[in-house]
Amino acid sequence: MSENAQDQKAQDQGVKTETAEGSGSVIDKSKRKNLLLGFGAAVVLVGAIWGIYEAFIAEGTVSTDNAYVAAENAEVTPLTSGRVVEVLVTDTQPVKRGQLLFRIDDADQKIVLAEAEANLARAKRMYGQSLANNQALGAAADANQAQINTARANQAAARADLTKAQSDFARRNELAGTGAVSIEELTTARQALDSAKAAYEQAQASLKQAQASAVSARRQEQAAVALTEGTTLKTAPEIQLAQAQYDKARLDLERTVVRAPIDGVVSKRTIQVGQKVQNGEAAMIIVPVGKLYVDANFKEDKLGNVRSGQSAKLTSDFYGGDVVYHGKVVGFSGGTGAAFSLIPAQNATGNWIKVVQRLPVRIELDPAELAAHPLRVGLSMEAEIDLSSKD
Repeated sequence: MSENAQDQKAQDQGVKTETAEGSGSVIDKSKRKNLLLGFGAAVVLVGAIWGIYEAFIAEGTVSTDNAYVAAENAEVTPLTSGRVVEVLVTDTQPVKRGQLLFRIDDADQKIVLAEAEANLARAKRMYGQSLANNQALGAAADANQAQINTARANQAAARADLTKAQSDFARRNELAGTGAVSIEELTTARQALDSAKAAYEQAQASLKQAQASAVSARRQEQAAVALTEGTTLKTAPEIQLAQAQYDKARLDLERTVVRAPIDGVVSKRTIQVGQKVQNGEAAMIIVPVGKLYVDANFKEDKLGNVRSGQSAKLTSDFYGGDVVYHGKVVGFSGGTGAAFSLIPAQNATGNWIKVVQRLPVRIELDPAELAAHPLRVGLSMEAEIDLSSKD
């Protein structure tokens, strides 16, 4: 056989081999059709399951992962000024209500209290003096009234003396022309008449003076009594004022000892020993970890069927999905976060773009579950509200 014939035969055998190998890698058309049908059926089944879930299960709940733990924190602020002499707690330390937190130097408050106590004692003594003065003025007014009676008696006596002197003078004056009465006797009668007139006028003036003195004394008594009338040692205004100042001074002294207003954990302690603190200056914050709640921010188009009292399930990133908290909806915020922001959005512009807003929904947590798995303010949560639960 020639070389050309052998080469041609070798080439033919190679082509057959390649054809045979290629036919083995090609999927049979019938099997490929079955695979496509199976894949399509699986897609349809998954879609049907998802549709059933959305129609019967998902429609009964709303959920969000935009939720955070919050609490009504207690800010500890001293109500009196002074230098801090002792701090008994640190950050992260649990405290009980009424537990001593820190002390303020009370030297100034003790001095003010002593001064207020002295003023109170003085006010009580002054009140007693006023009562005694009222009695003295009343006695003086009564004495002046007695003087009026004496002046009236003196006036009556002077009137009688004047009448007698007038009669004696008139009788002697009639007899003067007959020579029965001497000039000297007539002169004496005239002098007696003049003396009686003067005595009468003096008696009248004394009566008027006694009456005026009695009126003045009675008015002084009334003015003094008006300051204490209807009052007692406890209800007198000046004593109440002194008592109020004393109570304030004592309260300021008590406020130099600062105690925890609630149970919780100390956070953000800002005071140190030796620091001068002012009235109302924040010293620390106490977080009531046993009374936490969750603010869940739901999209506005998910809240149409959410009502207060509905139950909720929550999980925390802190513990993971193994720990489930149970709570209930207790209320809704009065507005969105954008509405209460420092610079609210101005939507009346030409380039406005609608953004779905979120409204905070407050969910109350079960205290027993919080005690078993404590949380802290600010932790992330996932919340799911059961819309089928009753209010």
